[in-house]
Amino acid sequence: MPASSNSTASSAPATGRQEKLFRSAGLVSFSVLISRLSGMVREMIMARLFGGGAGPVYDAFLLGFRIPNLTRDLFAEGALSSAFVPTFTSYLATKDRQEAARLANLVATAILLAVGGFCVLGIIFSPALVHLLAPGFDQVPGKHELAVRMTRIMFPFLLLVALAAQAMGMLNACNQFAVPAFSSTFFNLGSIFFGLTLGFWAGPWLGLSAIEGMAYGVVLGGALQLASQLPSLRRQGFHFRLAWDWSHPGLRQILSLMGPAMLGNAAVQVNVLVNTNLATGIVDRVTGLNGPVSWLSYAFRFMQLPLGLFGVAIATATLPAISLSATQGNLEEFRRTLSRSLGMVFLLTIPSSIGLAVLGESMIGVIYEGGKFHAYDTHQTAVALSFYAVGLAGYSAIKVLAPAFYALNDSRTPMLVSLMSIAINYAVASTMVRTGTLGHAGLALATSIVALANFTALFWLLRNRLGGIHGRALASSVARILGAAALMGLLLIPADSWLQSWLGVSRWARLLNLAVTVPAGAAVFYLACRWLRVSELEMATRALLAPLGRWAAARRDRI
Repeated sequence: MPASSNSTASSAPATGRQEKLFRSAGLVSFSVLISRLSGMVREMIMARLFGGGAGPVYDAFLLGFRIPNLTRDLFAEGALSSAFVPTFTSYLATKDRQEAARLANLVATAILLAVGGFCVLGIIFSPALVHLLAPGFDQVPGKHELAVRMTRIMFPFLLLVALAAQAMGMLNACNQFAVPAFSSTFFNLGSIFFGLTLGFWAGPWLGLSAIEGMAYGVVLGGALQLASQLPSLRRQGFHFRLAWDWSHPGLRQILSLMGPAMLGNAAVQVNVLVNTNLATGIVDRVTGLNGPVSWLSYAFRFMQLPLGLFGVAIATATLPAISLSATQGNLEEFRRTLSRSLGMVFLLTIPSSIGLAVLGESMIGVIYEGGKFHAYDTHQTAVALSFYAVGLAGYSAIKVLAPAFYALNDSRTPMLVSLMSIAINYAVASTMVRTGTLGHAGLALATSIVALANFTALFWLLRNRLGGIHGRALASSVARILGAAALMGLLLIPADSWLQSWLGVSRWARLLNLAVTVPAGAAVFYLACRWLRVSELEMATRALLAPLGRWAAARRDRI
């Protein structure tokens, strides 16, 4: 009898912690939703102004933005966050806040020196970088030179976003999730406002072309993203001061993790960049242009919405929690939290994958089609999106799994898995290009397959290290989620086809189609999950309804 009582007592706090994590993830998810929607607005503006595969301007902008943005993914929001958050969380838990603040200042100073120097080198060697990453641009007069100009303008964005990523990690470690998640919205809105101002309204007086103004808007948007988090840091008691101490144990631990972490977080981003390189050599048979670069970029950007809403949001809320569990030596809580987080990732991403594959063309048509972005661009982008969607669950799960190794002070394992994934992707993607298999869609499929393989390897290795991750319960949940998602897909395919034949494919017709099919598909999936008793859905529902219950109880008490 006492044993049962102790079990109940221990499970109740664990359930409470899981529900708190899901509430934090929900808060981040809402913030990311706003960010992604503002990002979609930015992409819509760029698509309308500069088109899809119709010319060299936007391709050059994309490459110029992708070079520092890839480095940001690898360094700032990848390696830095994965190495910094567990160490900073440990300092907050085991030392006083003054020691944690000193560590933060040491890291910020190191970023200024290292990343600032890297930006200078990147600006100097931009011609070589552009030639290396997009050799096909040399075949179009002026395209290489424009890409070099775009790269040089936007390279300082890396330094600003690296500092913003550190600020985000500090706030997350303090259980502050909303402000850092909303900071990306400030970047999107700032890049739109400053880009349009400099490119179109003030451009003639400043001697800037439209695309140059948009490039400067990216840099100023990055500055706004950093500035939006500084007031919250000050309220937490953190103020930046220049500090040097290369022998500091916390800084040395972060630096020792960061090198392997850069490779450990690199697989998806490097694979996308490699595929961009390969896509520059593909000439579309219909248009005669190398449009696949833009189609792949628009498609992958579109998939960032569910990836950010679900994968990034859950990973952001999970990392501080499992880092604290690792610091306290509580591996059972570590396993439980990780398993529940992965279950929630699959609950949200598997139906999203089917939705993107079935409804992708209608979604892309509503958002992008118009101006220089034609119906053919819509179709080709949707084809790429459907193949990218195959790997959505893998992309998202990697966001949770890779940082779990760093929380255990293991940076070597994800590095080796990542290197293997990059090698496999290059072999598969280059083979598809040489043989002409699926065209640009083959490149998207190669990226997805490798992402799923990356997840499988990381999960198997981590399970062996921890002695299990509640794998049977997780497998049971995934099987039930797949069944519910399949049922949803069986409804969506004929419904979408019938509505298109009845309503047509105008923007308003597609919008009406989505207004019917998306809620209907979500309702079918929800009811099927309830019928199949998917535990993650039940816990998420309790977590979301708990604040409403507390509000109602407080209102009754006042009455």
